[in-house]
Amino acid sequence: MFLAMNRFKVKHGSETEFERVWRERDSYLATIPGFVSFALLRGTEREDHTLYSSHTIWASRADFEAWTHSDAFRAAHRNAGENKVLYLGHPEVELFESVLELDPLGRAA
Repeated sequence: MFLAMNRFKVKHGSETEFERVWRERDSYLATIPGFVSFALLRGTEREDHTLYSSHTIWASRADFEAWTHSDAFRAAHRNAGENKVLYLGHPEVELFESVLELDPLGRAA
């Protein structure tokens, strides 16, 4: 399993619009081999922003990297620059490779 995460510092008062953009965008993820799931998470409120995290789970790092070089990736992100007014700074990308996975019974997956 491979997890790709982006952290956003969304300006106070922009949370509803930020969430709307994510709900209405076409990510094309469902068409990509190795895509497992996506989540947009709302985190803690800080002095000047609310923390959000978007993350995708992939079958492998290779699947994720193929996605980042695809036409679908370019299409999904073509309007991303228009939304920079909603958050502070650049999104922070964090990438994680699985070292241990357990099923609901606690067995190694």
